[in-house]
Amino acid sequence: MADSYEWHPETALIHEGINRSQFMETAESIVMTSGYVYESAEEAEHAFKSDGTRFVYSRYANPTVATFQSRLAKLEGAEGCFATASGMSAVYNALIASVQQGDRIVASKALFGSCQFILSELLPRGGVHTDFVDGTDLSQWEEALSKPAKVVFLETPSNPTLEVIDLPKVSELAHKAGAIVIVDNVFATPGNQKPLELGADVVVYSATKHIDGQGRCLGGAILGTEEFLKEKVTPFIRHTGPCISPFNAWLLLKGLETLPLRVERMSGSALKVSETLEGHEKLNRVLYPLLDSHPQKALAQSQMGHGGSVVTLDLKGGKKEAFKFLNALQIISISNNLGDSKSLATHPTTTTHQRLSDEERAGMGITDGMVRISIGLENADDLIQDISNALSEL
Repeated sequence: MADSYEWHPETALIHEGINRSQFMETAESIVMTSGYVYESAEEAEHAFKSDGTRFVYSRYANPTVATFQSRLAKLEGAEGCFATASGMSAVYNALIASVQQGDRIVASKALFGSCQFILSELLPRGGVHTDFVDGTDLSQWEEALSKPAKVVFLETPSNPTLEVIDLPKVSELAHKAGAIVIVDNVFATPGNQKPLELGADVVVYSATKHIDGQGRCLGGAILGTEEFLKEKVTPFIRHTGPCISPFNAWLLLKGLETLPLRVERMSGSALKVSETLEGHEKLNRVLYPLLDSHPQKALAQSQMGHGGSVVTLDLKGGKKEAFKFLNALQIISISNNLGDSKSLATHPTTTTHQRLSDEERAGMGITDGMVRISIGLENADDLIQDISNALSEL
């Protein structure tokens, strides 16, 4: 077989990391086991003292999970990957493994609600402080990183306002301050943006979203250098146990096989939907990274292959009209998830970001009339008709 490093991503997402059993199955096998056996007590002793290449316990490592990790790392261009039980588990473990009491984090304030909770409420309990900045304002990054920091954390595009952050410049500032850069790349997906190539050090995913792509299971991933994963992440995860199920890892492997096709289709439809809806009389604005009206369009074009699958609408009339719009949709379902083959609509103020104060949401640009739409694999014209019909009810 040819060297996998000569393969294009589409090929690697089907063949990378396959470790067939003695039955020589076509599809990857699901190794549903908690532990492993040894021929002798001496072999067990050696296994626990070795470099980790021998599977000893599925909380540490599992063959199916290892295949998923290898395949995703290949796509991301990372030295290694550690899969977790959920996306938030990946975010929390990447952060907590990187800091200790007295350390400082600098983060963009436009974040998913649970990420904001970790930074503003959980980590301070252990003496870790976070300074929040406007991610699109380089002067705020410069000021915050004019003194030492341990970690920079951000998501780009952001959830749900789709702000785009200059990864090369922020990464340069972070490294001068002694910080590593952790990027939540969920909205862009590994098919549309490569943070490690743009200066970041660590990438985290909710694999629940586009990587699975069909709303079937939870999963997360932390990607970075072998040194970071071995020295920082692995000891923490090994002893705290946020491991992914082998069955979920197998589902995510199946998702990776079609990821490029789905993301390209979704992104193309999202652009068409956003262009068609822009200027609609019932909308204050339409947010999408590749619209001419987006303030960071040029930056998005330089960092992302496509604009992603999420379109955010800001409806006139606030929560009341947003709810009427959501309830009038026929094809698009109301859900807090995204990246699914089915189009999904979310009202962030009352769901994903409901625990934030009015002031915090306003600071992130989230309005009561905002609706986030994750574009799926349906025909784009059908989605446009569904949205238009719902808007006509207002």
